[in-house]
Amino acid sequence: MAAIDPTKTHQLLDYKHGRPLLAVRWSPGGNAIYFSSENAAPQRFVAGSDGAEPTVSPLEGGHDSWVKSMAVLPDDRTVVTAGYDGRLVWFDVAGETPALARVVEAHKGWARSVAASPDGQMLASCGNDNLVRLWDAVDGRELAVLSGHSSHVYEVAWRPDGSAVVSCDLKGVIKEWDPAAGTLRRDIVTAEALWKYDTTFRADIGGARSIAFNADGSQLAIGGITKVTNAFAGIGKPVIVVVNWEQPEAPASTEPSAAEETSAEKPAENTGVRQLLGKGAGDGVCWGVAWHPEGFWIGQAGGGGGGWLRFFKPDATEDFHALKLPSNGRGMAISPDATQVAIAMANGYLRVYGLHA
Repeated sequence: MAAIDPTKTHQLLDYKHGRPLLAVRWSPGGNAIYFSSENAAPQRFVAGSDGAEPTVSPLEGGHDSWVKSMAVLPDDRTVVTAGYDGRLVWFDVAGETPALARVVEAHKGWARSVAASPDGQMLASCGNDNLVRLWDAVDGRELAVLSGHSSHVYEVAWRPDGSAVVSCDLKGVIKEWDPAAGTLRRDIVTAEALWKYDTTFRADIGGARSIAFNADGSQLAIGGITKVTNAFAGIGKPVIVVVNWEQPEAPASTEPSAAEETSAEKPAENTGVRQLLGKGAGDGVCWGVAWHPEGFWIGQAGGGGGGWLRFFKPDATEDFHALKLPSNGRGMAISPDATQVAIAMANGYLRVYGLHA
């Protein structure tokens, strides 16, 4: 395996689907990539060997809207998708042709995110009904309805040990849920940087657009948009808010200081909540965030400033390396062996990058 070196990141593959892509996930075995786009059928992509053409198979049926989120269960046989039609749809992907297995009316309004527990036994989903719901991943039974958010819930994630589910809503409110009891444990923090009410356009803008834990669950990273100047046009800066799991008390102001904005190596003064911002970043949203096992965060942004991959050391507030992408990305996933990242591009391409020479 090649030595990981983010500064040597380079493109390995690009596949033209045609329609703008929305989300991307790797199979646990790393042999397939699943992506969704601005049509109803997600796709399974398997790269060809020795120059052969890739095999691309649709996951057909179940949805009559765009698919915003996907979860691939650890058994590598089941994919669950969440759509703007409010449904969760199960697909059996063990065979040569993916097959529709189950459709569940999960949320009233958009289903925005679905995530599988580490053991693959449960699912968490969230949506525009302000709810988080827990499901049996095997038979699709609803296990719990978790209420408490006062606005649309944008993202959900499981702690790596499976002990907690975390959700973040439009206004940056982060909650921790007990999946076994189906109850709220605590309001972790309100990440104020992730939300703004635009008084000119009278519109809210914000919310978690990506979410991930580090390997031991001691930090939670949430990607989104901050410093918004125009909610109608979505003009603001991509940001990753990193929350200390044990002591998530927020500072009085979540805006970085001028000194922090000019120093990539300066540690954040508050270890409870801090922001990761790209040096010289243009406008946009952080659509993807992931922790690399060698000890750094990866953020994928897209918007008016174009598309970027950015890499952040654990004790820094700015990136130590950035790669300009050929177009905006809307989703990112790190491969199971952590040597590659796949990006769902807004121009209709699936692109894969190697994190090595």
